[in-house]
Amino acid sequence: MITALYLWKVSWGSTPRALTHMATDQLRLRLNKDVSFFKLLGTGKGESFIPSDADLTRWGLIVTLEESVLENFDNSAMINNWRKFSRSEYRTVLKPLSAHGKWSGVQPFAPTPIEGWDGSVAAITRARIKPGKNLLFLKSVPPVVADLHTSSGLEYAIGIGEAPIGLQGTFSLWKNNASLREFAYKGQAHRQAILATEREKWYSEELFARFAVIEQRGEINGQPAQN
Repeated sequence: MITALYLWKVSWGSTPRALTHMATDQLRLRLNKDVSFFKLLGTGKGESFIPSDADLTRWGLIVTLEESVLENFDNSAMINNWRKFSRSEYRTVLKPLSAHGKWSGVQPFAPTPIEGWDGSVAAITRARIKPGKNLLFLKSVPPVVADLHTSSGLEYAIGIGEAPIGLQGTFSLWKNNASLREFAYKGQAHRQAILATEREKWYSEELFARFAVIEQRGEINGQPAQN
């Protein structure tokens, strides 16, 4: 099984069309027998990772399926419909190296460690915040964001989520495993956030997954994606 992440950049005028697809594509994906897991996603700019960071001109899809059917999925009517009104598309193909926790009650990523992998890696986080804990959680975010953006191995980071409040997530690209681990386990702000999470117990569900970046295609952050 592999995971593919799509990001589509649209114009402001096409935002209503994107919102329509976010609703109607749910059924198409549920009926697609090749898809074992999917989430249609809104995104944030990656500047603050709070609701005001929302980017209504970029929308995403994460999907898990067999590698053998990826190209058929990539050429499906649903994906091509997004291309018809998108200014740009980014797609990355990922193989999970490790995964902890659940997303909507399931573990969607089955790790298949690649021994000695030293290429680019991606991280996906997702958390369901308990009612009444949102403000406390948001107060903890700025120091972690500042730490993140000064990390030398970071190539790209955005917020992702199924809703602007209560369902928070991130997608980030890193030069290699070492740079991701440096941020995750040695960054002071991130370590403090981990301790606060254990103390405050503000998540009712959380997931962290790390992936080998097998392929990148299209445009990301205004620049051609680099394999």
